[in-house]
Amino acid sequence: MLASCSEIPSRKTWDPYIILKARDMVKLLARSVPYEQAVKVLSDDVACDIIKIGTQTQNKDRFVKRRQRLIGPNGSTLKALELLTSCYILVQGNTVSAVGPYRGLQQVRRVVEDTMENIHPIYHIKALMIKRELARDEKLKNESWERFLPTIPHKNTSKRKQPAKKRAKKEYTPFPPAPPESKVDKLLATGEYFLKEDQRKHRKKHENQEKQDQAENRRKERRESAFIPPEEPSSSGTKSATASDINVEELKNKIRKSQTKRKRV
Repeated sequence: MLASCSEIPSRKTWDPYIILKARDMVKLLARSVPYEQAVKVLSDDVACDIIKIGTQTQNKDRFVKRRQRLIGPNGSTLKALELLTSCYILVQGNTVSAVGPYRGLQQVRRVVEDTMENIHPIYHIKALMIKRELARDEKLKNESWERFLPTIPHKNTSKRKQPAKKRAKKEYTPFPPAPPESKVDKLLATGEYFLKEDQRKHRKKHENQEKQDQAENRRKERRESAFIPPEEPSSSGTKSATASDINVEELKNKIRKSQTKRKRV
């Protein structure tokens, strides 16, 4: 492997860093990265990054779903990330292996970590596409791109049905709530505690009789309301113009004009 690159580590070598490059290549091969992609690490402008994703989520089912979200249907999401970052990405087990330029590796790590934290990778893909188009524009090349980039949600909204009326939080008080009143406290407040048993029964019977009388009166009023005749509209306001409102002189002139027309005919 090292002989193919003519970089055997010895006293005659002129690039000692090839030892670390060879270590990275062995790591990639151990994680099932193809040889054609792993050998690119030996170049100076290419590096690798192995991202551990197994410890970011505790629930196994949730981990599998988010890892599949990173891959996408038929690997479409992973292919889009490879095209935008110029990196080779392989999702294998609890790790994500990436090979490419340094800037692309930073973008891949950010997308992978946010995806495992329940942020959909489509937001990052849109942002990367917009940045690529803006970098080609000479006018917007050196300006801030914040207004063009999509906003990434930071909170996971619950899918459960939210209540129509949300309860307002009560003001915090350091004192505990008052205990509920017992039966003896209620009797002391009304004064029944000092009455005898027969007096209590007589008082309760009297209160029940008053409630029954009030209910009976309300029922009678409701029944008799159907027999009350409606009020008739007053006829004084609907009268037409009275004799005092008629102009007698105008009426005489109209009669004279009509008579003169008949005589001419």
